[in-house]
Amino acid sequence: MVLLAHSFFLRRDAKQLERLKPYPPLTTLLAAAMLREARHPVDLFDATFQEDASAFAGMLDRLNPSVLLLIEDNFNFLTKMCTESRREDALAMIAAARLRGWRVAVNSPDAIDHPQLYLDAGACAVLTGEGEFSANAVVQALQQGDSLVQVPGLILENLQRTPAQLSRADLDALPLPAWDLIDADAYREAWVGAHGYFSWNVAASRGCPYSCNWCAKPTFGRRYSQRSAASVAEEMRRLKDEVAPDHIWFADDIFGMTAEWIGEFAHEIRRQEAIIPFTIQSRVNLISEPVARELRAAGAREVWLGVESGSQRVLDAMDKGSYVDTARVATRNLKRAGIRACWFLQLGYPPEDWDDIVLTRDLVREERPEEIGVSVAYPLPGTVFYERLAADLGAQRNWRDTDELAMLFNGAFTTPFYRKVRDALHLDVELRRTDQACWADLATQAESQRHSPGRLRA
Repeated sequence: MVLLAHSFFLRRDAKQLERLKPYPPLTTLLAAAMLREARHPVDLFDATFQEDASAFAGMLDRLNPSVLLLIEDNFNFLTKMCTESRREDALAMIAAARLRGWRVAVNSPDAIDHPQLYLDAGACAVLTGEGEFSANAVVQALQQGDSLVQVPGLILENLQRTPAQLSRADLDALPLPAWDLIDADAYREAWVGAHGYFSWNVAASRGCPYSCNWCAKPTFGRRYSQRSAASVAEEMRRLKDEVAPDHIWFADDIFGMTAEWIGEFAHEIRRQEAIIPFTIQSRVNLISEPVARELRAAGAREVWLGVESGSQRVLDAMDKGSYVDTARVATRNLKRAGIRACWFLQLGYPPEDWDDIVLTRDLVREERPEEIGVSVAYPLPGTVFYERLAADLGAQRNWRDTDELAMLFNGAFTTPFYRKVRDALHLDVELRRTDQACWADLATQAESQRHSPGRLRA
């Protein structure tokens, strides 16, 4: 028997617990389905609604030692961020399994970035890239007592790397995620209780070909692979029958990519009677008027755009490859189509100063996105941004939880200041009015901090 697990305990992240928008671990369920196709019996520890890692140890005590694959959900941005509490739980789960005689392999962005931490905790291998494609070979080797040296795509003891991972399979040929391993009713109850509807996750593609210099790509690289529109529509039709969600969250970094694919998707969704209202992520340069109309026809209700900043010089510093005016056009196209336009914003990216923050504020006021998500620049290992700032990074390299919003490098302003800017931006969106007193106070604080000596902005 193969036990699969992930380490996202919802209760260990106060912000995510308050948001209460939990999704099943998609990559973990795909790995389970692929192992089943290879005739391995599988079980799952779904950490989402468990208290902490002690619940995992309790499950291990009820099972005979075999193989544990700790495969995190690489489609979830929370996995890429890897908070300190998430890492602690993953390492505790590995140690608990090894103590009880299990052989352990792990796949996550953090394990790829810091393999020695996970090997020292008791893992015998770190699966690089899309770990679900190596899972069967790893399980076979461990169960048969064979060496892992010949299994592609692994990091082993002493940081020995095995040959590169084999080419990926046709995404349409992959099985559907093993939904039956999840307590869907627990997710349904959480969503309906908090929001009045039930959302589920789907991935129509993998990766992103763009080169924003702060975006880490430890799993998919810059490759963009896409399922056929018919395949995605079929999964949604199956979900309607087997899970019955009220809404779909497409976990893709970029959904659709081309107008042609989105048109095919809208056609297939109608042909297969698979329409479920959905939310996607996209880029401002991809949302033309025809694309917005086709998305609406397919069932889109909300689109999140990586606007990031209202300052063109900040966007250029990010190598974002987009323009402020293009964000305006995309937002207006979505609104005309009857789709909620939502923005991701990023504060603190050098050379952002107070004047750039004001440009972002003004853009929010002028274009009125329906909702915003605000973060500060977060240096992730393996990025150009991280390498640029290596000398300015302090001892803390990860947030403790997703609400910390801590500056991890010597930025223009302090962490408390950026938190106030975040709150003020949200206030503008939520109340649709100008909070003159709040912004005047921030302007005063910005002026005083602008002239303070350089230091790590904690």
